[in-house]
Amino acid sequence: MRLPAAKKELGQHFLVDQNILGVIGRLAELGPRDVVLEVGPGQGVLTAFLAERVAHVHAVELDRSLEGPLAERFAGHENVALHFGDALRLDLASLDPRPNKLVSNLPYNVATPLVVESLDGLPALELWCVMVQREVADRFFAEPSTKAYGAVSVLVQLAAERTGFHPVSRAVFRPRPNVDSALVAFRRHAQGGDARVKQVVTAAFAHRRKRLANSLELAGLVSRDRAVAALETIGRDPRARAEELAPPEFVALAEALV
Repeated sequence: MRLPAAKKELGQHFLVDQNILGVIGRLAELGPRDVVLEVGPGQGVLTAFLAERVAHVHAVELDRSLEGPLAERFAGHENVALHFGDALRLDLASLDPRPNKLVSNLPYNVATPLVVESLDGLPALELWCVMVQREVADRFFAEPSTKAYGAVSVLVQLAAERTGFHPVSRAVFRPRPNVDSALVAFRRHAQGGDARVKQVVTAAFAHRRKRLANSLELAGLVSRDRAVAALETIGRDPRARAEELAPPEFVALAEALV
């Protein structure tokens, strides 16, 4: 069957180089009992690799034109379940068996929101191994007071610690992307921030050029005076900006704002 071409509007860059699969397998620490969630299987190259090594693969694909080719390729593979729809809208928490790892070549346009939503939306996930744009991979574990540090950095680091990183050549994809990519792996060490913490983090970085207290007020979360008092409570200068605070300080700030 002739495979459909990648669709730019869906952020598709199909994985075609088999050599990178060994790196994915190592960073994902694949085992025979694992249940893997793969978002954006594309032509099924990574899916087939996973299916040979784990107990079950849930492959979620938005592009309906790939339904026929994928169904044909994995006919008879009882440990591969194909799900068609938007991964950001599907009820992934109801997947059975529940995935304990997210291993994916993520479409560029959903990579960040998907990872962030999975941190608390899929509490059974223990490990992530995702191929993303290099700048996104750098952002996940950026240090405070750096340009890459932001809300995503805080939310990821509150839940997980990085266990692996591997730059990826543009040549492993078709079509060849115009940006660099990287594999980044991280393991959960906590359930991450609760809804209140997430709200505070999002509001804190909503107006990045503003001081943190002003940003919280502009986002409609609390008054500036209350934000200033909370910053003083956690030992921070009331003139601090969001990017100066380390991830655990946002938890303390959320508690001080209650």
